[in-house]
Amino acid sequence: MEFEKIRNLSDDELKSEQAKAGEQLFRIRFQKSLGNNEGIKKLRTLKLDVARIKTVERQRTLAAEKAANPVVANVAPAKSTRTARKKAKKD
Repeated sequence: MEFEKIRNLSDDELKSEQAKAGEQLFRIRFQKSLGNNEGIKKLRTLKLDVARIKTVERQRTLAAEKAANPVVANVAPAKSTRTARKKAKKD
């Protein structure tokens, strides 16, 4: 499945597509362990689909978190403790 098609899916559709791909992966791996080599070419595409779906889900959760909690920048940088140690050693 193409990345743009995955992006256009809703959250529920993403979960169902991920479940379908996971089930197909399981079945192909099971067949492979039994010696049946049919569908092995599809293994790679299914893995990529699952990775793409997880990527889109993660992007959506990060966007939602960012919208809910805006980043607040520090006004002043933290003071370094190195200068205090150097001064203490010199004395």
